[in-house]
Order: sequence, then structure tokens, then C-alpha cells
Amino acid sequence: MKLKDGFKMRNVCGECIIVAEGKGLVNFNKMISLNKSAAYLWENVYGKEFTTEDLAQLLVDQYGIDMELAMKDSANLVKSWSEAELFD
Repeated sequence: MKLKDGFKMRNVCGECIIVAEGKGLVNFNKMISLNKSAAYLWENVYGKEFTTEDLAQLLVDQYGIDMELAMKDSANLVKSWSEAELFD
């Protein structure tokens, strides 16, 4: 999977949010807020192809959690991003 081009992560008052930039995303009227872990993942996969397993491995490497928990968290994040229509 790959995140759509045209989205940018911004820091607004200490909170990471995803905003749409460009004409092609003019109808995007959602505001996506990311916690620290989700922002870390966004920074590491934006513009690249990735899998849920890739996200989980990033979490394991960064936070030292076990793969089972990382897979559960990654699957939940992918579901949220999919519902927000952030994937191509």
C-alpha cells in the first residue's frame, strides 16, 4: 500500500496533524491527528510502498515492543488510515 501524494504532516500547537495540499485533494475535509507513534510511522513510510508488517517492524525497532503487539497496533492504524481515505 502507499499513502496518497499531497498530504503533509504539520505540527500545530504541539500536535501532529495531516493536512491535504493541492487541487486534487480539495474535497478532503477531514482532519487527521497523529500520536507520536503514528507520526513516526508516517515519516518513515510517506512516499513509499509498505505493508502492515513493515509498520510493525518499525514499531519493534523504535520502541522495543513485541511483534504481536506491533502487528495489532499497525493493523489498527492501517484501518484508520484506510477509513480516512489516505491510501492510493
